[in-house]
Amino acid sequence: MLPAAGAATGVPTGTPGAAPACSAGTLYLTFDTGSMSQAELIASTLRKHHIKATFFLANEPTVRGDNSLDKAWAPYWKELAADGHAFGTHTFDHVYLRSVRDGRVTMRPQFGAEGGRDVEMRAGDFCDELRRSAAALHAYTGQTMLPLWRAPGGRTAPQTLRWAEQCGFKHVGWASAGFLGDELPSDRFPNAVLLQRALRDLRDGDITMAHLGIWSRKDPWAPAVLEPLISGLEHKGFCFATLREHPAYRKWFEEQAAEQTKRAPGQAEGRR
Repeated sequence: MLPAAGAATGVPTGTPGAAPACSAGTLYLTFDTGSMSQAELIASTLRKHHIKATFFLANEPTVRGDNSLDKAWAPYWKELAADGHAFGTHTFDHVYLRSVRDGRVTMRPQFGAEGGRDVEMRAGDFCDELRRSAAALHAYTGQTMLPLWRAPGGRTAPQTLRWAEQCGFKHVGWASAGFLGDELPSDRFPNAVLLQRALRDLRDGDITMAHLGIWSRKDPWAPAVLEPLISGLEHKGFCFATLREHPAYRKWFEEQAAEQTKRAPGQAEGRR
């Protein structure tokens, strides 16, 4: 069953100099896996501020020399689940959409057995990609993923969106102001600029997007930006919530919960 919705979290009432809690609205922090170089720092920063976020999981190579959904990372995901964070799938092998022609969908897994090669996928293949991340999370934490997915690079097509919904996953993008820029080159987009832009532009209801580490950025984003960004947004009166609470997905969650209820106990969900 889907996790119960919780209250948004923000600045405690009475914090000196802070705006009243939630006076500016609610923001939805989301993180994709990436290199995992900043995973512990991000988790501890969210914990310090009592903020719940949503994490989109793919099995990506990490700075430890393993992959983010290997068993060695189970304690990390279990700890995040215990903290009350939510999870969605980012496809297991970080599969990019390449093209859709005459109903044929070409994808390129970035990792895994087919990493770096264009492959043609059918609906069942694509659903398997989405479900593999969900299965890994459940194995490590016992937690059911939200019925949400995020396409690598944000690249979708009507056909992949339809396939995902047929197997129970709604796509989640991000707001324009919510693109926090951690994958941009740091010489052209220094952390101070990214911080000020986010503090200036984020608005009530925005979904943000960053990563648990980016290989290519020379000046890592999270150590310099995450703490002052959260503190600054709290000071402006923003609260934070997971996508469990996002109003745009409430009906979808209800529909998926009803579908789960209809299924007989122990009945495996077949491909659609």
